[in-house]
Amino acid sequence: MKKLYLFISVLFFSLTVYSTEEIVSNEETHDKSDNEAAFDPTPMIMHHVNDSHNWHLFDLTDKESGKVHPVSIPLPVILIYNGHLDIFLSSKFHHGETSVKKEDREYVLYHDKIYAIEETGFQLNEEHHPTNPKPWDFSITKNVTALLLSAFLLLAVFIPMARKYKKGTLVPSGLQGFLEPIVLFIKEDIAEPNIGKHNYQKFLPYLLTAFFFIWFNNMLGLIPFFPGGANLTGNIAVTMTLAFFTLILTSMNGSKTYWGHVFTPPVPKWLWIIMIPVELIGVLSKPFALMIRLFANITAGHIIVLSLVSLIFIFKTVWISPASIILVLFMDVLELLVALLQAYIFTLLSALFIGLAVQEHH
Repeated sequence: MKKLYLFISVLFFSLTVYSTEEIVSNEETHDKSDNEAAFDPTPMIMHHVNDSHNWHLFDLTDKESGKVHPVSIPLPVILIYNGHLDIFLSSKFHHGETSVKKEDREYVLYHDKIYAIEETGFQLNEEHHPTNPKPWDFSITKNVTALLLSAFLLLAVFIPMARKYKKGTLVPSGLQGFLEPIVLFIKEDIAEPNIGKHNYQKFLPYLLTAFFFIWFNNMLGLIPFFPGGANLTGNIAVTMTLAFFTLILTSMNGSKTYWGHVFTPPVPKWLWIIMIPVELIGVLSKPFALMIRLFANITAGHIIVLSLVSLIFIFKTVWISPASIILVLFMDVLELLVALLQAYIFTLLSALFIGLAVQEHH
């Protein structure tokens, strides 16, 4: 056990040092006039939190010129513009320094968004927002790659477990012994009590998939180097899709009692004109709360950790670094709990909403 604690402590310290080096390398890309100005952590934090068309690995600094060269994994860019399909690697943008031409079409990467360049060139309005049209972007971005990697990881973990059970190996060992109590906990303490003994088995595969998908991606998001570092569960499109699945399961399996309570609420009929919209809003607000809760908690954790590291460069003194590192280590440990807790809360509330929908009136 002591060795495990030592390993976790060394890992957290390494992650903190790595995150600090990331900010140092980003800060070194500015010229002297920029370094004299106050350090603004917002662009750096948003760069780490938002999606990207490449997977940044590390930076190499030229000792002679002092210029920083980012090293990243290029990802496929898939665009549809004016009826044409264009596919190429994101490395052709050279981190946004050059545009990419495809026949009579030209694209530019600006703040990790792709815009089409027309005859008037690349235009910015008074607020420095591009006015150029956006093509349909179906690119394999960093978050999409992380989604595929996590799906592969889930299959690699649970398919061998299923084969062992199929062969009759009921005594768990190794990773199977670690995950089996979690599976039983979701089955016996989440699904069965909230959905009911007669209905929970139909929804158990979804609840298990949602729990482990969220938990694995939350944990991978805490690792700042490949294959981690992607803020997948902090992407509102991902949390919206998960919440939408819960809404679909709840709506499609709702009993007559459930929908009767929505469209014929047990109040005087002259109040139906008020209560029916309220009940419909309640149906939609439940998955909306799931979406916002997961998105906000995971994103906030990343922002807080990066903000604490940024304190060193905001105050421009090495004396703030011990306090900053201690706070970051504390937040990293807390984020481990949040990663598991948010997966548990999403699964528990999904089971609760489904259970309320499938219950018959007694």
